[in-house]
Amino acid sequence: MQLVWTDSIDKVDWDELSALYRAAPLGDKSPAGLKTVFTNSMFRCFVYENGKLVGVGRALADGLDCSYICDIAVLPSHQGTGLGKELVGRLVKLSRGHRKIILYAVPGKEAFYRKLGFKRMSTAMAIFENQALALERGYLNET
Repeated sequence: MQLVWTDSIDKVDWDELSALYRAAPLGDKSPAGLKTVFTNSMFRCFVYENGKLVGVGRALADGLDCSYICDIAVLPSHQGTGLGKELVGRLVKLSRGHRKIILYAVPGKEAFYRKLGFKRMSTAMAIFENQALALERGYLNET
């Protein structure tokens, strides 16, 4: 597998990126929305194989206190190859020097991230645009 890594958004096909998230499956993220969030992220990784986008991840960071890793996605054909682990590893390395590195995971994937050194936070809380859906999908607890 010949992979090409880049952090540049200059040549990203935002429709292709949106399709990757649907295929991963990590939900329906609009191309325009993805362009906004990746443009505003301090760190990002795009992984291509033969010109096709096969993996991606990003981190919002403030340069000192907090780096928040999110939106890790790998095409199903490349899942289980170590690509997700390498994506997270690169984003963690880029985030070094921040006092805390926080990761937002899809429910059910916590064990994967635990193997990479992440621990469950006991104080994290959130307000979602659609609280009911977040509860239904396991992102939030009632307590």
